Amino acid sequence: MSKYTLKEAGTQIVDGIFTKNPVLVQMLGMCATLAVTTSVSNAIGMGLAVTAVLICSNIFISLLRNFIPRQIRIASYIVIISGFVTAVQLLIKAYLPDLDKSLGLFIPLIVVNCIILARAESFASKNPVLPSAVDGLAMGIGFTFALSVLAAVRELLGSGTLLGFKVMPGFYEPAIIFILPSGAFLTLGCLIALMNKVMAMQKERTRRKAAAAANITLPEEPAIHMTEEESVVDPVEPDDLAKTEEKSEEKEEK
Repeated sequence: MSKYTLKEAGTQIVDGIFTKNPVLVQMLGMCATLAVTTSVSNAIGMGLAVTAVLICSNIFISLLRNFIPRQIRIASYIVIISGFVTAVQLLIKAYLPDLDKSLGLFIPLIVVNCIILARAESFASKNPVLPSAVDGLAMGIGFTFALSVLAAVRELLGSGTLLGFKVMPGFYEPAIIFILPSGAFLTLGCLIALMNKVMAMQKERTRRKAAAAANITLPEEPAIHMTEEESVVDPVEPDDLAKTEEKSEEKEEK
């Protein structure tokens, strides 16, 4: 087994936030994403709760990956995840009652969050403990980042506030659509389009750097090339030219 390095950990973090962002790229966890992003405080609270469950469940599943029978692995993952979700919910109830009231049913629904199940199945069950813990942290940060940006836009434009503080000028009329589900879909679509554009530009920049390093000229737009036969103009015979002149003279006389 190769040694896990800081470079690999850094790559995982970058992937979780940008390249493989669970919301803006993989489009997982849409239920919580659209429901709790009416304010930044709710988004951060949900993001941190999911991050805690992701890290703990990834570590535990990675430790037990060789002991869980394949036939019942999904049920086993849900049991493990539900234990950590219950612990997180009790902590939120005890120390953050206002957040618990705001998030409501969406805290227990973390149990069946697609992001947590996906990382358990595709990564934690196949990798050692440390990479699995970093994967949980990376995906949790990416989830929290996406929720926070979405919530910031919705709260700012829909309520004129940010983290509960009024930041828009007095003459600003809040756009109610942004605090409605339709506004959540609209804002999320714009963020996904922006992420796709940024990733496409980054890929193009990387491709050009690699080509420049290898002294390779990138292909330009394909030019139209004519064969020698196509480029040769048929010669005009003298008799044909004379007949054409006679016809034009007859037309002029008429």
